[in-house]
Amino acid sequence: MADQGWYSSDHHIHSAGCSHYESPSEGVDPEHMWRQIQGEDLNFGGSLTWGPSWYHQKQFFTGDIHPLSTETNIMRYDIEVSGFPSSHAGHLSLLNLKEDDYTNTTKVEEWPSWTLPILHWAKSQGGVTGYSHSGGGLQPLEETISLPNYVTPKMDGVGANEYIVTVAHNAVDFYSAGDTPAPWELNMWYHTLNLGYTTRISGESDFPCIYDERVGTARSYIGIDGELTFNSLMKSLVDGRSYVTDGQSHIVDFKANNVEMGIGDSRLNLKQTGNIKISAKVAANLPKKQTEEGASIAARKLTEQPYWHLERARVGVSRKVPVDLVVNGEVVESKEIEANGDWKNVKFDYEIKHSSWVALKIYPSSHTNPIFVIVDDHPIISKKSAEWAQRAVDQAWKMKSPQIREHELEEAKAAYDNAKSIYTKMEEQALHD
Repeated sequence: MADQGWYSSDHHIHSAGCSHYESPSEGVDPEHMWRQIQGEDLNFGGSLTWGPSWYHQKQFFTGDIHPLSTETNIMRYDIEVSGFPSSHAGHLSLLNLKEDDYTNTTKVEEWPSWTLPILHWAKSQGGVTGYSHSGGGLQPLEETISLPNYVTPKMDGVGANEYIVTVAHNAVDFYSAGDTPAPWELNMWYHTLNLGYTTRISGESDFPCIYDERVGTARSYIGIDGELTFNSLMKSLVDGRSYVTDGQSHIVDFKANNVEMGIGDSRLNLKQTGNIKISAKVAANLPKKQTEEGASIAARKLTEQPYWHLERARVGVSRKVPVDLVVNGEVVESKEIEANGDWKNVKFDYEIKHSSWVALKIYPSSHTNPIFVIVDDHPIISKKSAEWAQRAVDQAWKMKSPQIREHELEEAKAAYDNAKSIYTKMEEQALHD
């Protein structure tokens, strides 16, 4: 993939905690993490220091890439805000930081107890911000795996729960996917895309916690023109020139008319409604005959590991998988390809009836970032998603406010109320369901 300008990335791995030793070595050293990254030939591995062994591991943070990095494989130490006072509201992946101690703090316990101040702090120093293992706590109150669905999420976990608030404050660059159940991850992201927000997805494994067999179990491939550098990786991640995958399927050169994903704000401007042409190069690889293990994976619920895996997309016992065209979260058309490892040119012709976002997926194995199709300068706003977002804010406040410190409650309540008022106005402005 690197030969074609697409570089593998797992922005969320750890050197301490979970399946690593916590004592007496306080986790593993950079040399050991480097072997993991090289072993999977990850072009970028983000080793995120978090609660376990925080004070030992933070010595390896320099505000730059690690000296072990090479021209083809990059390792950098940054932060996952996990095991901190704000963890109940959602774990944060903070990349490209210059400083790893929150302002005027010397201990983890002194950090804020909700996520928006931390996101603002990270962005103030040029950080790239996102939520980790996003689906954690986003399972719907009534069981469903449909996408999109309009059931209020539980908001009782440590995934992208407070995201529904902080995205309205333009504080989030990316939304992690690949290491929690796909319906839970994608539903929240779909709804915010349906409200005109442009947060991109990025793949992660959370090695060695959610997945401990290897780094890169879920990952992104990031498109870069020119030299591979950490800065070029971060720019393409924020621009959305990437797709999430389990590594067994790939979707590149995704275009709507003449606009390519991740180029020029991924925005296709139309003067009026009409048909657009969508194209991509797609490849997937399954064994000709489904193995016993493959059949076992395919039969599991989407809420059971491995959450993203190409066997789940296999059509019956054939070697075919469907490539779905997604418009505003709905699958509007599918085309089957032979999953024999060869590149296929996939094309769709679709009528756009109002401003919308479009993406491609092989579900649940790979998913592109969106292209935004804007008709006559009208914003992307779904009335039903705006209604859902208001309920989600209320549920988040119900679940999270008891764990926010008293002296922070007033500021947090104002931020929650502001987000809800934005969604209320969107509901009034919406031109379609």
